[in-house]
Amino acid sequence: MTAQPTPGRRVAVVTGATGGMGRVIALELARSGAHVVAIARDPRRADSLRDQIEREVGTGHIDVVSGDLSRRDGVIDAASAVLARHPAVHVLVNNAGAHFGEHRLSADGVERHIAVDYLAAYGLTLLLQAALERGRARVVNVVSDTLRDTRQVKLLGRPHPVTVTTDELDDLTRLNPADGFVPFQAYARAKLLTVMAGYDLARTLEDHGVTVNAVHPGIAATNIIDDLVPPALRPFDGLIRRFMLTPEEGASAALRLASDPALAGVTGRYFVRDVDTRTPPVSYDVAAQQRLRATSDQYFRPGRPSCR
Repeated sequence: MTAQPTPGRRVAVVTGATGGMGRVIALELARSGAHVVAIARDPRRADSLRDQIEREVGTGHIDVVSGDLSRRDGVIDAASAVLARHPAVHVLVNNAGAHFGEHRLSADGVERHIAVDYLAAYGLTLLLQAALERGRARVVNVVSDTLRDTRQVKLLGRPHPVTVTTDELDDLTRLNPADGFVPFQAYARAKLLTVMAGYDLARTLEDHGVTVNAVHPGIAATNIIDDLVPPALRPFDGLIRRFMLTPEEGASAALRLASDPALAGVTGRYFVRDVDTRTPPVSYDVAAQQRLRATSDQYFRPGRPSCR
C-alpha cells in the first residue's frame, strides 16, 4: 500500500535504503518529519525497513518503489513511479552502490560499476529534475574517497588518484574495459564520474534552487566492506571492523548535507565526512564534465537501444 505524504511534508527519495547506512538515512529522515520514498530491489528487505519506520516513527512516513538500479529500464521505471506519486521532491540521497570482484557487463552492455555506482545516481537526478526543481531539493551523492587514492593499503607511498581519459567519456562501453580490469579502480572510477557529473549538474540546477553535493561518509562497517577488504586482510576482518565507523556514524555525513540549515545553498562540493575537499584535476575539467553528461543523457533517452 502506498502512503500519501501529509501536505507540506518534505519528500525524501533514498536509494540503497534497505541496509547499512541507507537504512539509517531513511529512518533518520523519517524521524525528522520527511516522507521517505525508498527505492529498493529486495521486497523482503523493503518490508523490513517499512516495518521498522512504522514501528519507530509511525504510519504514513514511507512508501517503497521497486527498482533494479543496475538496469537502465529499472532507473527509468523507478523515476516514473516517484513522479507519479510525488510532483515535488525535496531531498534525493543517491546511496546505492556496489563493488564487484570480476569484470561483467550489465544487462545494457556497460560495466557493472558504471551502471550501479554512476548511472543509477545520475539517471535518477536527471529524470527527477522537474520534481527536484519544484522542491528546491538537496541532492546528496554518496561516493568514496577511493577516487582520490586507489591504494587498498595506504601505508607507504603517495596517493594514486583514479584516472579517466576524456576520449572514454564519449562511449560508456569504453569505461572500465575487461583488459587491465582492476575492481577497486573500476569502483573508484565510477565514483569519480558521479562527482564530475555532479559538478556540472550543480551549475545547471543552481538557478532553480537545487543543490548537488557529494560526500565520502568515512569507512563504515557495512556489507560492501566485505568486497573491498584485500584478500590478504580478510582473516582480520573482525578486527578491522572494530576500527571502522558504525553505519550510524557514516550516515551522519550524508544526513548533514541533506538537512543541515547551515548548508543551505552550498552546492558543487565534495566532502570527506564534513571537510570540503578537492578532487582529482580531471573532475574540474568543464569540457570533460559536459562530454560525460551528454553521453549519459543519451543513455537515458527514450527508445534508445542498449549498448550491447
